Amino acid sequence: MKGDPEERAVLVGRYLAASGATVRAAAKVFGISKSTVWKDQCRLQRLEPGLWREVQAVLQRNKAERHLRGGEATRCKYLRRHAGRPPGRAEEI
Repeated sequence: MKGDPEERAVLVGRYLAASGATVRAAAKVFGISKSTVWKDQCRLQRLEPGLWREVQAVLQRNKAERHLRGGEATRCKYLRRHAGRPPGRAEEI
């Protein structure tokens, strides 16, 4: 998403506050990098402090939960890799 960085900062902020999405998900939706999302939050603090506080609450919650999402991703990866194998069998190399 090209255009005015300040306008984008507000749009991304509203999206994060409404959806509770992660920075990675927001970056994908808006077609920008994760670092741009973070830079936009600095702009948002100056432009709309109330919205910025809402976004910070979402980002802090996501940060507190990220170890759970990572653990679940590892669990799913392990289950996919070992699906269909009898229990206790060593992986053949």
